[in-house]
Amino acid sequence: MKKTLLALAAIAASSAAFAQSSVTLYGVVDASLESVKGTDTVTRVTSNNLASSRLGFKGTEDLGGGLKANFVLEAALDVDTGAAKDRFFDRAAWAGVSGGFGELRFGRQDTSIGLLAGNSNILGAQAYDDLKIAKTFAADEYRRTDNAITYILPKFVEGLSAQVQYSTAYGTKGAPVAENADKIGSHYGLNVQYAASGFSAGLGYIQAKRTASVDDTGVLAYLGYDFGVAKLTGYFEQDKRDGQAEKVQVVGGRLDVPVGKDLKLQASVSQVKDGKFGVKADEDATIVALKGIYSLSKRTSVYALFTNVKNDDNLNRDVGAAVANGETARGFAIGLSHKF
Repeated sequence: MKKTLLALAAIAASSAAFAQSSVTLYGVVDASLESVKGTDTVTRVTSNNLASSRLGFKGTEDLGGGLKANFVLEAALDVDTGAAKDRFFDRAAWAGVSGGFGELRFGRQDTSIGLLAGNSNILGAQAYDDLKIAKTFAADEYRRTDNAITYILPKFVEGLSAQVQYSTAYGTKGAPVAENADKIGSHYGLNVQYAASGFSAGLGYIQAKRTASVDDTGVLAYLGYDFGVAKLTGYFEQDKRDGQAEKVQVVGGRLDVPVGKDLKLQASVSQVKDGKFGVKADEDATIVALKGIYSLSKRTSVYALFTNVKNDDNLNRDVGAAVANGETARGFAIGLSHKF
């Protein structure tokens, strides 16, 4: 009898310990049929237009005393071909610890400005979104970073969140520390966001060492208000490079309108001023984007996207099909996105 009780106690203790830790498998499958116009018109099955297809694992363990160990591993996938990125866990690969002090993460993560751009509820960094088309730092070159140390501050005020980040860049592209003494690729950044009573605002900043003597600097800011019947958001990004007067700027506005509980409509317009970092004089592009998303369930949505890019004479921004300078580019896609 005693042995039975001891065995039951051991099983109960083991179950309690297991209950304190969890691992979740999750992902997104996004596929669409699109027609994109550049110099030529291309019609194809593609992926990642509304959301990036992905496969992820996230876990947490209660360490006691208010501390938790956390991790995320997330791989990007292309549904049209089944291909993965060269680095399998390209979207995220980090481990960290959280508690009353906030949270500390180590590994591959969103940058301080990429976190804001990549949130589709605020801005968006997919193929039909203006920040991606404009090739901004936030949505393109500095969307994510390797070798990062991120500290997320505790929430002192309801609705307020903030983080600071530093990337050592050591080991980038397999280079040993001794071969990267100039810390090329390293960066530091921060962001602050606030959302309460329909009002939202955010600011992100990054400074990255592009070469031994040249730094890239990016600033992204947004301001929004949800009126209930519609949400209006204005945003601005400026990217600069040391020693070059030219800069890339994006100024835009976005309107989100819910129609009933299942249909969401979205329209945005933005102006891109592209100085090409010393290559060309300032040129503009006007980007107009329309989205319609209908929820079939909590996990599955169908959507339609349309984006038009009007380029100045010396600019060639596109929607996935190359255009010559001064040509208008556009894309139209209908698709399905499923979350699990």
